[in-house]
Amino acid sequence: MGGWKILIVDDEASLREMLTIFFGRLGHETRTAGSAEQAREISSREDFDAVLCDIKMPDGSGIDLLPHLRETQPRAPVLMITAHATHEDAVEAMRRGAADYIGKPFDIDELAVKLEKALARRDLEAENLHLKRELADRYSFANIIGKSARMREIFQTIQRIERVPSTVLITGESGTGKELIARAIHFSSTRKKGKFISINCGALPEALLESELFGHERGSFTGAIRDKKGLFAEAAGGTLFLDEIAEMSPLMQVKLLRALQERTIRKVGGADEIPVDVRIIAATNRDLGVSDGRFREDLYYRINVIPITLPPLRSRTEDIPLLAVHFIRKICGDQKVAEKNISAEAMRLLETYPWPGNVRELENVLERTVAMESGPVITSRSLPTHLAEGAARSIPDFLSLPAEGLDLEAHLESVGKRLMQEALDRSGGVQTQAADLLKMSFRSFRYYAKKYGLVRRDEPYVNAASEN
Repeated sequence: MGGWKILIVDDEASLREMLTIFFGRLGHETRTAGSAEQAREISSREDFDAVLCDIKMPDGSGIDLLPHLRETQPRAPVLMITAHATHEDAVEAMRRGAADYIGKPFDIDELAVKLEKALARRDLEAENLHLKRELADRYSFANIIGKSARMREIFQTIQRIERVPSTVLITGESGTGKELIARAIHFSSTRKKGKFISINCGALPEALLESELFGHERGSFTGAIRDKKGLFAEAAGGTLFLDEIAEMSPLMQVKLLRALQERTIRKVGGADEIPVDVRIIAATNRDLGVSDGRFREDLYYRINVIPITLPPLRSRTEDIPLLAVHFIRKICGDQKVAEKNISAEAMRLLETYPWPGNVRELENVLERTVAMESGPVITSRSLPTHLAEGAARSIPDFLSLPAEGLDLEAHLESVGKRLMQEALDRSGGVQTQAADLLKMSFRSFRYYAKKYGLVRRDEPYVNAASEN
């Protein structure tokens, strides 16, 4: 037990004295009040960790004192002390905010245990509230890195659907951050006070997945030794994220469709229909296969109410510098090393590499690089050798339109950025000379150089976005 500050409110002087001596020997500080009025006066000017309060006092009831104590001591649990005859009053006090009660005469060690438990509950609730706020801040869409047009559109979609419970389908390659977007949708919505629960539909066999989602009754199958609450029920009032939904079996697709249509579930082995209030966000990294019958068409339209498609990292190269700087800062903090800079040449390699593993691969490469680089600056030599090889192949010089099509705007930007950097390197960093090499005006070159964060390759990269 630590050093608490306790307010003792009781009209019996002997009891106040006994509790003061007892808690003092345990290293706690106490204040005492012999009446409700005195308790109001003390609690209005001092802060306490806990309050012990008698229900019956000469000038009022401890129950009537509770609102004042809850207002002046919002973090202090209040334990009510009562005679057996006023047990109903004690129960009423707990309904109105008291943490617990103990009847007279009481065992003083039992009182200490009750007080310790009440303070532990307070600390746990405070920690849970802190974690919820931290999660809300961490997964707010404002903290998702990206300034590209396609990412801005996604941010706008998240904002538009924050007050509606519509089902969302997120598609995108592995590593693009589908769960991160799902969490951002949850923590930006009116359901953020509820739970966010995720499950990988491809990681469990059919029978186990059904039990996980809907729960089961005791004895419904071998090993079901107790009732189980499913994830639909666990996420009530919040969000259930169904990752890799394309891996769900045809039978489970039927059962999920029924749950979404009826807004009810039935436990494995159960007969009752249980209503559920949960928002569904589904995700997949591959085609759902509606056209060839691998995925039910009716379920597809049920989950694809709000579609969000995450672009691969190679098609939003303007986001790479922002992501890289963010990850380097985060990784240095996690590894407890001084924050490292990154050279312009190294950043150019990151921008031109195709990143088949998307944002996850970028973070992993930088984590390894920070760990292995002993100097203060990450250079091109710090990065894995396969990045340079991949970057050299990532920007082909198309002589004709490829069969699969082409993102012309992104391609032209990548080519322009590469040529501007080469001109800047060849001119020794003199922007007027680099502009002449590209037949550009100095003003235009300076604008795009700042936009792309271009500097001489031996200078540190500067996040141009942070200067605006």
